[in-house]
Amino acid sequence: MTDLDAPYPLTPEQIGAFRDDGYIKLKDVLSAETLKEYGEEITRLVVALTGNDTPLAERTTYGKAFLQVGNLWRHSALVETFVRSKRLARIAADLLEVEGVRLYHDQALYKEPGGGITPWHADQYYWPLETDRAVTVWVPLQPTPIEMGPLSFCVGSHRLDLDRELEISDESEARIQEKVTGAGLAVDEGAFDLGEVSYHRGWTFHRAGPNATDRPRGVMTMIYIDAAMTLAEPTNRNQQADCQRWMPGTTIGAPIDTPQNPLLFRH
Repeated sequence: MTDLDAPYPLTPEQIGAFRDDGYIKLKDVLSAETLKEYGEEITRLVVALTGNDTPLAERTTYGKAFLQVGNLWRHSALVETFVRSKRLARIAADLLEVEGVRLYHDQALYKEPGGGITPWHADQYYWPLETDRAVTVWVPLQPTPIEMGPLSFCVGSHRLDLDRELEISDESEARIQEKVTGAGLAVDEGAFDLGEVSYHRGWTFHRAGPNATDRPRGVMTMIYIDAAMTLAEPTNRNQQADCQRWMPGTTIGAPIDTPQNPLLFRH
């Protein structure tokens, strides 16, 4: 079995820490060889599919944060193998303490050299999901030191409403930072070693610093949902767009079970 499929056992302490903190960082999940092989194809697709030639200085804060491409698994059989990784999906199921997980969607996030901050935000603001049993795996494709803009997490923020109704923006950066500081919450701003990945819950607040290096910060992400997840009534325009883009044909209150949301792992 390759490291994309072989189990990665978690301890009860790690699962408990994820439950309490809303995120976890795990070392040595993927090998350097795996990251190189699949990372080259992911990078090729990002370059081919973004088509963003607007200079950084002329973009919005969101546009400066990263190049963003979703559903790469529908464009490449090699990337599909990566996205369907049983190892990564099983970790997600174990952390969420559910029987199995489906794919919500994948997303490559490339922070260009000189790219700006990724403002504070919570992903689940964008997701029309009935429960909070959803998690994102964040897979850096290279060692990611502080100066490259690794992901930072507000510890335990998934249990608090610190302005959840904010889309990612300058406003979310300022208002959530104020709430985080006022609540005295800790922030984990550590670097990522090669092969280290993180998992964070949908309501966990997170951000990233700028990329001050001369190299792109390549990251691949997959969002996993409880295999029994149902579609909730959208509460904002972003959730309405997600219904159409990521779960086509699903009706409100029905299980999310479409060809775009395959079952990736079940115990």
